[in-house]
Amino acid sequence: MEERSALQPSPVEGEGIFAPDDHDAGRDDDFGPETYTAPDVRDAVAGWLAYLRDAHRYADNTLEAYERDSRQFLAHLAGKDARPVTLARLNALTPHDFRSFLADRRDDGAQSRSLSRTLSALRSLFRTLERTGALQNRSILAVALPKLPPRLPKPVTEAKAKEVVDEAALDGELSAHPWTGARNQAVLLLLYGSGLRISEALGLNRKDAPLGPRDVLRIRGKGGRERLAPVLPVAQTAIADYIEQCPHKLEPQGPLFVGVKGGRLNPRIVQLLLARLRTNLALPATATPHALRHSFATHLLSRGADLRVIQELLGHASLSTTQGYTAVDRDRLFQAYSKAHPRA
Repeated sequence: MEERSALQPSPVEGEGIFAPDDHDAGRDDDFGPETYTAPDVRDAVAGWLAYLRDAHRYADNTLEAYERDSRQFLAHLAGKDARPVTLARLNALTPHDFRSFLADRRDDGAQSRSLSRTLSALRSLFRTLERTGALQNRSILAVALPKLPPRLPKPVTEAKAKEVVDEAALDGELSAHPWTGARNQAVLLLLYGSGLRISEALGLNRKDAPLGPRDVLRIRGKGGRERLAPVLPVAQTAIADYIEQCPHKLEPQGPLFVGVKGGRLNPRIVQLLLARLRTNLALPATATPHALRHSFATHLLSRGADLRVIQELLGHASLSTTQGYTAVDRDRLFQAYSKAHPRA
């Protein structure tokens, strides 16, 4: 079973700006980006994305989504009268123009959460263009963000989380590269055992490997926030086994987790692994790599861990984000209430 990756290069590394992708399939934009955007707009958008990447350390996935949102917005504007969008035209936009675009996106099937991200991306773009002096148009601030339904974490059970980790090793034995089983298990143990995001785990270098007696990782997460993530002994053992079996030389400054060709392991490979495990273990579609991070937090909470501690372990900037896990674990909270309240 050969590993495959479907990820595209980062959209902010030159040629990716305004490149077509699968998210636009089926849209009626029958003119190319050179037609619907003037050079000054293309340069401005490229500079904006580079600024988000370099100054604010936005994740590649976020940059890709923001690039797509801006491209769809500019295509929408140009589609009204089939003429290129210039900075001068952007400077003359009204709230109605933004609402019209969001209405079209909703007609195309976009949900409120997607529309909210799109509006956030456009606000960021116009804010950056104002900061650089390219234009001064605050009409977008008059457009309210769509109301979002609460999104609760969707963890897997403790038993299923253990099955996922165990099955990951067996998955490698069925491939043409058996050593990938040890690698897969090590990665998933960091997601479930340490609460790492997939980008954080795959961003580790060989020198970062938490091998005994080192049992903690220093992680730089979203927004450049640093945190310490403890590593379980079973994860240390799995990482040591993977390093021993890996056929590639792992340089200290190079990636810890590599693909079959020796390059840094692509997140898509782990996503495909979870897709196979969902089938093998009859798991719901919500059982993704990120669900293991949710499971890490939820299972800690169910065992009595303090919410503030979980916030620190996850690297959440706000406690309100971590509090979402309490809704998942209502049964434990009500049991604690029944035992503790003097009139219960």
